Amino acid sequence: MLMQLIEILAWLLVPVGLVALVDDWFLRPRRRLLAHPGHPPDPAFLRAVYGVLPVLVCAGVVRLLRSDRLDFSLVLVVVSTVSGIVYGVDALLLRRLRNKSAAQAGKPVMASPEPGIVDYARSFFPVALAVLVLRTFVFEPFRIPSDSMMPTLFAGDFIVVNKFAYGLRLPVINTRIVANEDPKRGDVIVFRFPPDPAINYIKRLVGLPGDHVKIQGDQIYINGQVAPWQDLGGYSDGCYQGMQWSRETLGEHQHETLSCHTLGDLATTPLPSCNRNMDRGYVCLADPPGGPDRGDIIEIEVPAGHYFMIGDNRDNSADSRYFGFVPEANLIGKAQRIWFNWDLQRSGGPIWGRVGKRID
Repeated sequence: MLMQLIEILAWLLVPVGLVALVDDWFLRPRRRLLAHPGHPPDPAFLRAVYGVLPVLVCAGVVRLLRSDRLDFSLVLVVVSTVSGIVYGVDALLLRRLRNKSAAQAGKPVMASPEPGIVDYARSFFPVALAVLVLRTFVFEPFRIPSDSMMPTLFAGDFIVVNKFAYGLRLPVINTRIVANEDPKRGDVIVFRFPPDPAINYIKRLVGLPGDHVKIQGDQIYINGQVAPWQDLGGYSDGCYQGMQWSRETLGEHQHETLSCHTLGDLATTPLPSCNRNMDRGYVCLADPPGGPDRGDIIEIEVPAGHYFMIGDNRDNSADSRYFGFVPEANLIGKAQRIWFNWDLQRSGGPIWGRVGKRID
């Protein structure tokens, strides 16, 4: 119910914001000039608009932060463009017209002060532009939304993504304008989800263009050779029980993985030992190897200009085994470090030991 109310308020922000912008920028200065040296009250309708506007702005911010499809670069482009236009047009044209109107009325310049919207634009423009440049060409924060990269990354990890690793790209359209190094096997990469580029995914790069990749029993075979791995025993954290915990080597990267040949019947029900708000648990049953495993694929060739991505949590990851190859144009950047951790669906608060951890 609360989110439905926030959704409605967020949509109301657009028309109400436009009314406030037009009045504050064009009409309110005229009212103040005519009433100088007095302070004219705003009409009742506009008082209501200005009164409700902060609430609508808060609702809009909450709506953006909760959206899985949020393109924050597009938000920054819009904020930078609008604030720059408002400040530029006012500085070059409207400020002179206000001063001219005050002189013609025989009143001081202060009788028609600078609108609040212009003050906000002057403050927002350099900040939004600086953040846009930083996020586009240097680093971008990213929040891990799921368990698909466990145990390398946990849901609730906040990570830093190197945007320069694979070259510079323009915001929003994601076109590469400056090339850098090519992605390497084993890199953890944030990319645009091929079926819906508005959504960002994070996986590990397994197959490079031209590679022949096969998955059998949660093990990766590249060009006929199995990726080196070491059995680390069982993994249980209350939400996952009895999983196979392994250390795998891909290229220059050595990382840990979780896998299970057979998930038991309890996997469809919540586990009382789990400290997270999960609608199911994952219980791995002992099962002799040899039969087909969920996620197995026959040998396939990665086409030119594409990559094969897979999650470290082999049996709980939607990846290239299911949605196909990732085009080079969809790459966003290379995940490098965890800068914070807090999963609101997990009890106990942040896991401080994960802060500053390198992503390998």
